[in-house]
Amino acid sequence: MTSLIVTLPNTILRRTAKPVAKEEFGSPELASILRDMSGTLRKTPDGIGIAAPQIGISKQIFLASEEALAIDEGWEPKDATEEKAKKKSWKYVIFINPTILKIASKKVAGTEGCLSIPKTYGIVPRAEKIRVRAYDETGKAFERGATKLFARLLQHEIDHLGGTLFIDHATKITKIKDTK
Repeated sequence: MTSLIVTLPNTILRRTAKPVAKEEFGSPELASILRDMSGTLRKTPDGIGIAAPQIGISKQIFLASEEALAIDEGWEPKDATEEKAKKKSWKYVIFINPTILKIASKKVAGTEGCLSIPKTYGIVPRAEKIRVRAYDETGKAFERGATKLFARLLQHEIDHLGGTLFIDHATKITKIKDTK
């Protein structure tokens, strides 16, 4: 199952998402939301993360693709990850009810786009490093540190859960016009 990606001006993108309740962990409903998010992200040509509000669900859930980690490690299209890239068969890390534990004061400016704001890009300063505590689909807590693109991805998706979009932080915003 896949959903359409919610785009601006849909107001769900500007709302603070609700936490997932304890009794929801391990439920068929949560599993369905995660399948929907995964299927929807897999069908995007260039998405590396997706938050539940982007499919119209106000829940503190996001998925982060291992593709961002592969890019951070400098994979080349000729290596073992090429097949994963072609098939979009990346694994996704599930983050539910995430909390930022540590965030570096040093910022790095980088280009960002968003599935919910198609064909729009901007330069966004993000913390160089981040450490997050979250829960998996069973309710088990975990912590994850990140740098580079994966750190940027986590910050972008956590922003979604608070109703903030990359354009709120961006400079040099560029809209790509259709060439059709």
